[in-house]
Amino acid sequence: MSEVKNSALTPAEAWKLLQEGNARFVVGETAHPNQNAARRDELVDAQNPFAVIFGCSDSRLAAEIIFDVGLGDVFVVRTAGQVIDPAVLGSLEYSVDVLNVPLIVILGHDSCGAVTAAIDAYRTGDMPPGYIRNLVERITPSVVAARRQDVKDVNSTVVEHVKQTSTRLLEMSRSLSEAVQEGRTAIAGVTYRLAEGKAELVCQHGSV
Repeated sequence: MSEVKNSALTPAEAWKLLQEGNARFVVGETAHPNQNAARRDELVDAQNPFAVIFGCSDSRLAAEIIFDVGLGDVFVVRTAGQVIDPAVLGSLEYSVDVLNVPLIVILGHDSCGAVTAAIDAYRTGDMPPGYIRNLVERITPSVVAARRQDVKDVNSTVVEHVKQTSTRLLEMSRSLSEAVQEGRTAIAGVTYRLAEGKAELVCQHGSV
């Protein structure tokens, strides 16, 4: 992947593009931009995505589809429950510091299995086996934060998890924190509704 010049888009303009794409997806009028051979040829030597999307690995949450974008438009990082680990932080720092993306989107969704597992573990005290436990342990602080607000259902806990994840990124990465403070990028916390196909802004750091 080659280093590219800073995107001409502001964080707000990048978010507007994603909103417009999602609006097309919701009503079934997707344009499928930048998905042809000509676009493929343009990207052989470099990329210049206008956003990085850090979302859940759930098969129903394909970012390029729900935001109606194409090749080279978004840099995508996915883990179950959009949990943060060193590889995620490195990928996000790369997208901001090398690819110069003006917008980071944290993307959660309804009926998240990873969040459900964390809620169940919190309620019963029984932890899942193997590395699933690692996922649950990373999500549990969000469950605790939700419970402090008397929030117990999965979908509302997902909203809190997106908010907590957004804050944690700034706490854990000096690079990302400085980029937001300097206005080079912004963070948009977003939840996706499976039935409607709609992506909704639930929190932000910086101006979007």
